[in-house]
Amino acid sequence: MKLATLPLLLCVLMFLSVSEGVVFCPGGWALIGGRCFRYVPDALTWAEAEKNCLFNGANLASVHSPEEYRDILAVTHRSGRTWIGGSDSAQNQVWLWSDGKPMSYTNWCPHEPNNVHGNEHCLEMNHAGRKCWKGLNCLVRLPSVCVKKNLKIWMGIVKKEVEK
Repeated sequence: MKLATLPLLLCVLMFLSVSEGVVFCPGGWALIGGRCFRYVPDALTWAEAEKNCLFNGANLASVHSPEEYRDILAVTHRSGRTWIGGSDSAQNQVWLWSDGKPMSYTNWCPHEPNNVHGNEHCLEMNHAGRKCWKGLNCLVRLPSVCVKKNLKIWMGIVKKEVEK
């Protein structure tokens, strides 16, 4: 009975490989909504965190839906304040994701973003235990979340997933 299961499993995997590909993330990365996320516990400035993500072929995380944000919270183990990829440093009050994606979903804390101190140009999540977003001085050192495209395997060839 066990021997019959193995060929069936191999046939299913081959079908997936030929039809749509097998989607996966590298070790230490979590597949969420078709992209790969990784929590980085090291306390870094926003720029250092983005540079660290870039070194790993990623960017600081962009968030595109409440469901995705809930899943990202799980990746961070619901830790405290954490950098994600939003910034308005290019133009005050024009928030953009560092990976170039549009900022169509937001989870701002009440009265945010407000730049009350005049230097709050980077985006932290999990502010004040409320799990909402706040603009913060980019030089503050926090953990971070990186995101990169997943990988697909077609008939043994690894190709980067092209985002739609």
